[in-house]
Amino acid sequence: MGSERMEMRKRQMSVQQESAAGGTAPAQQGQPGQANPRGSNACCFCWCCCCSCSWNEERDDRNRKASYDVKEGTADCEDCPKPTLEEVRSWGQSFDKLMCCPAGRNSFRQFLRTEFSEENMLFWLACEEFSKEANKTAIEEKARIIYEDYISILSPKEVSLDSRVRETINRNMQEPTLHTFDDAQLQIYTLMQRDSYPRYMNSPAYKNLLNTLSEQSPES
Repeated sequence: MGSERMEMRKRQMSVQQESAAGGTAPAQQGQPGQANPRGSNACCFCWCCCCSCSWNEERDDRNRKASYDVKEGTADCEDCPKPTLEEVRSWGQSFDKLMCCPAGRNSFRQFLRTEFSEENMLFWLACEEFSKEANKTAIEEKARIIYEDYISILSPKEVSLDSRVRETINRNMQEPTLHTFDDAQLQIYTLMQRDSYPRYMNSPAYKNLLNTLSEQSPES
């Protein structure tokens, strides 16, 4: 009997110690300046949301650091000289001439920003830079970033693509190549040409630029 009582006593003490340890845990977590040991996964309820929070944080860090040369190099505007009157006039002849001129792309991009559709130009520029890549590893990495930035339905900068093009990209992303986004780039180019370009040509932004250069031109 004595040994049984000792065993029961040990079990009671063990339970009390575990209860005490569990009771102090919330207080320790609530103290200011102390990190939550479950912080990285505190909001994870399941894996069905594509990935864990810690993976999301790592991906965000990678995107902020890498975030592709296009985001770094064209976050504002392309470096280019001031357009001439002849160049600005040529923009009205065709969308191709506008897009072939760095100053034209800059001006058009600023107009798209006012219409909350700048992502179309950003995507097109990203594809242009992407097509110049030669390193296989870099191609895969940059393709992933372009996909997450402009193709994924979770991205705030998602561009508007039809289901056929989107499905093709999803298949090609298994083994990305320099041609992975060709159809999508053409579709967005056509969208800007048919939808935004006519409005830009009739906008105060273009007309004011044209008038200013006309006044400054020796011909006037």
